[in-house]
Amino acid sequence: MTRMETVLVVEDDPVLRMGLEKTLRSEGYRVLVAKTGPDGLTMALAEHPDLVLLDLMLPGMNGFEICEEIRRRDVDVPIVMLTAKGEEHDKVRGLRVGADDYVTKPFGVAELLARLEAALRRPRARRAAQEIVRIGAVEADFRAHRLSRDGVALEVTAHEMKLLEFLLRHEGALLSRQQILDGVWGADYYGTERTVDNFVNRLRSKIEVDPRAPAHLVTVRGGGYRFTR
Repeated sequence: MTRMETVLVVEDDPVLRMGLEKTLRSEGYRVLVAKTGPDGLTMALAEHPDLVLLDLMLPGMNGFEICEEIRRRDVDVPIVMLTAKGEEHDKVRGLRVGADDYVTKPFGVAELLARLEAALRRPRARRAAQEIVRIGAVEADFRAHRLSRDGVALEVTAHEMKLLEFLLRHEGALLSRQQILDGVWGADYYGTERTVDNFVNRLRSKIEVDPRAPAHLVTVRGGGYRFTR
């Protein structure tokens, strides 16, 4: 069964926010809502939504700033900006700071839903390709939450699977411990970077032939970790 996708709506207008929430729920989405810019950023980083529907003019922090900060954290969630500003330079700025699309108010519901569907195609395709992934002799089945080596099931925790999925999404990239902490545990998690090291070691014990000389999940001295298959 396909999992329910989560849309985070960041909108300060209560009437529009309620209308968007009702419409999206009726289309089968799980909906999170935030009323201010800072709350929207916190939820985007902590809740890992599948898409962010982001108003531009918000109290506390505007949509440009939120989008830029999300991208700075190396989060590749689709972002659709929703705003009354229709000037070309605003649209260009929104796209340049990392938005995937830009919808101007007033808008038609059918058009908005079509744009959300289009923005979700890329992550849907990525998830489908990564539902079952092979790493050497290890097979990771993210839909079934299962890790196995040569057909033998391995004990694995939810956070170990989340860590592995995060590493796969950023395969080949150098990831700092803070980036991993934010991406897997959320920006509001109060653990330390040592938490990342502990989970990396646990994951290595399951996916590496020799955890003391890892071939897939490698430490980059002074930088963090790099994962390759």
